[in-house]
Amino acid sequence: MLKRLENTGFETINRGFNSVFRHNRLSVGLVLPLENHGVHPVPKMSEHLERVKLAEQLGFAAVWLRDVLFNVPSFGDAGQIFDPFVYLGFLAASTERIALGVASIVLPLRHPAHVAKAASSVDELSGGRLILGVASGDRPEEYPALDLPFDNRGERFRESFAYIRKMAAKEPAFANAFGQLSGSMDMLPKPVAGKLPMLVTGGSQQDPEWIAGNGDGWMTYPRGLDSQEQVIAEWRQRVLSADAYDKPVMQPLYVDLAEERDAPPRPIHLGFRLGVNHLRTYLKSLEAIGVNHVALNLRFNQAGIDRTLKLLAEDLLPDFRV
Repeated sequence: MLKRLENTGFETINRGFNSVFRHNRLSVGLVLPLENHGVHPVPKMSEHLERVKLAEQLGFAAVWLRDVLFNVPSFGDAGQIFDPFVYLGFLAASTERIALGVASIVLPLRHPAHVAKAASSVDELSGGRLILGVASGDRPEEYPALDLPFDNRGERFRESFAYIRKMAAKEPAFANAFGQLSGSMDMLPKPVAGKLPMLVTGGSQQDPEWIAGNGDGWMTYPRGLDSQEQVIAEWRQRVLSADAYDKPVMQPLYVDLAEERDAPPRPIHLGFRLGVNHLRTYLKSLEAIGVNHVALNLRFNQAGIDRTLKLLAEDLLPDFRV
């Protein structure tokens, strides 16, 4: 079992971050769209708003969008189709409590001034419910479409990250690869809590120490429990060396929830087909090794989505309230 950090826990940022991430606890969210579209890359997006509202009503901690600019055939995944910031604004106006997350904005493909403006706008309009995941991007085909190089995306990621951080200050003055500001003008609105909670996804072409020192948390990928425990222990040691606060870890998990509550786990893409009792046991194991949030992806779920959400809320969520 990993040794917990002896400190004050996570930093207090905005309402979304604070509600989703609690020290030594695991919360449960959902990846959008809430739709079973199996091997088909493009979802129908039918009943998408009704299902997000249902997820909020049932007590899920967060919903997560992805930044997919193009439907690249080799990846087989068009995300939720809608632009993430446009959709976040729509969801902010249609919900009240659930955290609104992005997993993740591909920073090298966007100018950071636009990212900072859009993200702070969503944060303000949602009452501080935005959690901004950021990434360097893993779809090489998208870069030529914007006349951008793929090979230097790690450097562009760092420069963009720094630019977005600077936008939270009043009349910032700085210069980097994306532009320069003299301190004579300001960007509005500002993040509700004075900064945007920014979680780095995977490696994002960065040194692990940089991620631990600069991100407000880490989005990693599913692994075997022993491997995940080791990876998280190493993350927390890097955080301890870099910061006064612990920082949360989250991961996605594809789930096909079986009707039988005791159905044993059977591997599927980045997850399992299993009954809710085994899912509870697995999530408790993740909580024990230091995972703070799991975003369930129901793309391959065979049962009706509404029924599955209600079963999860009745049989699973009471064990993971934060």
